[in-house]
Amino acid sequence: MSESAVALAPWIAAQRTSLLAQRGHAWLLQGPSGLGQYALGMELVRAWLCDAPTAQGACGQCGSCHAIDVRTHADLCVLMPEVQMMALGWPLSEKAQAEIDDKKRKPSREIRVEAMRDAVEFAQRTSARGRGKAVLVYPAEQMNHITANALLKTLEEPPGDVRFVLASEAAHQLLPTIRSRCLGHAMVWPAEADMLQWLAGQGVDSAAAAAHLRAAGGRPDDALALARSGRSPQAWAALPQAIARGDVAALGDWAPAQAIDALQKLCHDLLAACVGAAPRYFASGDLPKPPPLRSLTRWSRALAKAARTADHPFNAGLMLEALVAQARNALHSRH
Repeated sequence: MSESAVALAPWIAAQRTSLLAQRGHAWLLQGPSGLGQYALGMELVRAWLCDAPTAQGACGQCGSCHAIDVRTHADLCVLMPEVQMMALGWPLSEKAQAEIDDKKRKPSREIRVEAMRDAVEFAQRTSARGRGKAVLVYPAEQMNHITANALLKTLEEPPGDVRFVLASEAAHQLLPTIRSRCLGHAMVWPAEADMLQWLAGQGVDSAAAAAHLRAAGGRPDDALALARSGRSPQAWAALPQAIARGDVAALGDWAPAQAIDALQKLCHDLLAACVGAAPRYFASGDLPKPPPLRSLTRWSRALAKAARTADHPFNAGLMLEALVAQARNALHSRH
């Protein structure tokens, strides 16, 4: 889903205006996933490079804004894992694209050190349009230590006309030296009424919007992605009881990573119920009776372990069957 296909949320616009009023060559946008780090990062670089910016951001009409829209801006360097670059329509380097086209390797799921070295070289070049240069890194936690260290020196001694925005959904995983070189901004968690109004503006039915927002743990971007995935709120509400019955079909055509995420949410809500807290992702009435706390704790650890290998090329169907069997055993355990 391209950012142009989604109307800018008012809370992102407000944060953009606030950050543009402040000075600094490097920002670290941090917070949980689904709060708009990428959207806010893009708004900042658009404004920095715009030919006619205002206090509220880029004009949206000039040659610079158009070049960003069509992914050809000579003064913008976007650093992401290749899988996300491709999903969002950002071009890879000729060398990287050729390697993937020739089946020499798969698109990377982390930010490659080769891409970072290209970015460091980009930062040292003269601005093509005369408005300075910008580097957007997202999700910044997908840099390994070698990649992060390649960025560090440029952050410490930045060329005069380059600005950075690092957007992260797990800033604690970044090197402390990276964090210390940036101005930090904690993403705003918007009010529920504002999120529901925004989702309605994206064409999401009001009842479905509330259900998707619950399933997403109150994160608006994730709720919109759920709404556009074609999965119904009714299927989500029925999931806990289906899993308790051992019904693999309840996970349908879900990828293993998506299935594990859903099961972790179910496990979280049952753990909450065990200690008398309110569930976060499901309605109380949709949950099965919680098994003993010890059983849920074992299941939670097993899901965390499974998440680390979710992208491994196992047989997805067999993996889903194993996950559901594991869940059913946990839910019916007596100790």
